[in-house]
Amino acid sequence: MTLKERINEDMKAAMRARETARLGAIRLLLAAIKQKEVDERITLDDAAVVTVIEKMLKQRRDSIAQYQAGGRQDLVDAEQREVDVLSAYMPVGLSREEIGAAVAYAVAELGAKGPADMGKVMGVLKTRLAGKADMAEVSKLVKTALSQ
Repeated sequence: MTLKERINEDMKAAMRARETARLGAIRLLLAAIKQKEVDERITLDDAAVVTVIEKMLKQRRDSIAQYQAGGRQDLVDAEQREVDVLSAYMPVGLSREEIGAAVAYAVAELGAKGPADMGKVMGVLKTRLAGKADMAEVSKLVKTALSQ
């Protein structure tokens, strides 16, 4: 079963169980997937669906930060519920040690010496770690590795 099929089945289950919050988040995800498919005239595979989910998660996390700054706990809770639903579809992430090893390997492989090489290292790591790691965390580790 593909990821998209699993999301569709979860939508049906949420409808049957009358879980309105979960159903809303899943429908938003399916709409984003469909929009991407229509815009690019393709059928998304699991990797592309994960990319869509990552984008939606980033948007939700940014919204949570803004709502917290504005003191809107009700909106923070709603966004957090959506993050929880969307996170369930993400592949199992790498541990901090595994990410650190990938960063060290990429730095050695490219012969990166300093902060000027950060773009090259991040470009390589983005393709290798897509969907498996939080790229903000990867960026911090790369910055630390290149500043030593």
